[in-house]
Amino acid sequence: MIIAIDGYSSCGKSTVAKAIAKRLKLSYIDSGAMYRAVTYYFLKHGVPFKQASDQTAFAYDYKPVLNNIHIEFRINDASGIAEVYLNGANVEKEIRNMEVSDNVSHVSAIHEVRQRMVWLQQQMAGKGNLVMDGRDIGTTVFPNADLKIFMTASPEVRTYRRYHELIEKGIKVTPDEIRKNLESRDYEDTHREESPLRKADDAILLDNTFMTRDEQVQFVLDAISNLKKSLNV
Repeated sequence: MIIAIDGYSSCGKSTVAKAIAKRLKLSYIDSGAMYRAVTYYFLKHGVPFKQASDQTAFAYDYKPVLNNIHIEFRINDASGIAEVYLNGANVEKEIRNMEVSDNVSHVSAIHEVRQRMVWLQQQMAGKGNLVMDGRDIGTTVFPNADLKIFMTASPEVRTYRRYHELIEKGIKVTPDEIRKNLESRDYEDTHREESPLRKADDAILLDNTFMTRDEQVQFVLDAISNLKKSLNV
């Protein structure tokens, strides 16, 4: 079974996806972490990329750079959660900083980056039994996924959740910085030419503005149960 969970930034996709994967003993892949890893590499190595406000022509050969980027997930023995590794180094913490957050939508919009990551994600899926969350999983990466969930929440709730998540990780940031970042990412994610964020026609909408984490997980588990019943599995 392949479960695709898409939705806006900071609406809890990864939290729910990890919980579902752990409960059903499925593999889990955080596609957003992959784009963050590429963005971190670009920033660290001075690889140029176009800003959303820049309407001028931009030509750059990203293929040689992407050939030097190797991303994999390894299970943390202590937490049991898969963490992202970039060229052999654990970058789980580094890719969550605000500089990466402010630029990941720019990098994600690059055709060559999107093309490479989608290919890699499809390769990681193997024979199935996977939960993957992101922006275009149900529309581009796995358009034939067994179950598609599209998650959203109010901007105020998303800002609150993201702020406290970063504060708990020791990252200094203000709620206003978070709000502006989310607004910018929402616009870029939904307006980019390459695999824009949108709800797949056959996706189930999950607005978790007023839902607890357990309620969200149960919502998805119920959707899986209903799917199995309809298929007589």
